[in-house]
Amino acid sequence: MLNKCFSGKSGYLLGFVGSFGLVALALWIQTRYQLNPCPLCISQRMVFMGLGLLFLITAFVKANTLLSKFFTLLLVLTALGGAGVAIRHWWLQAHRDSIIADCGVGFDYMFENFPLQKALTLVFRGTGDCAAIDWTFLGLSLPQMSLLAYLGLAVYAVYLTKK
Repeated sequence: MLNKCFSGKSGYLLGFVGSFGLVALALWIQTRYQLNPCPLCISQRMVFMGLGLLFLITAFVKANTLLSKFFTLLLVLTALGGAGVAIRHWWLQAHRDSIIADCGVGFDYMFENFPLQKALTLVFRGTGDCAAIDWTFLGLSLPQMSLLAYLGLAVYAVYLTKK
């Protein structure tokens, strides 16, 4: 029964629920501990939602076709892109003493008042808020946990194609 849950359409739907469940967990942590997400936190949430949508779409694609392999590639590349954002966020936190702590402007302000390329540059540069470690679990910061989740989802997407 467990094998059936982790294969085929139900496996992809589980990936969808898991991806959006991680976003829900992040929102719960945010509200429970009254944390303000930085631009990189928001970016990681958007990548998790994108992964969730890709898992949902892939659930309705016929298995073992060229299209299903294409969606698996998209899932893996999206997860690796999210891992890249998490690594950048982790790097900012690891080097917070050498970074000039500047709160910067908010995520909404950036996209409303700057061209897209400039706004994306500002988001990925990070701010003093991105360098702060506000919450940990088992010694891991949120970007470290996100990195593990992205890598796990990438491996899971490949696993689903092998079933």
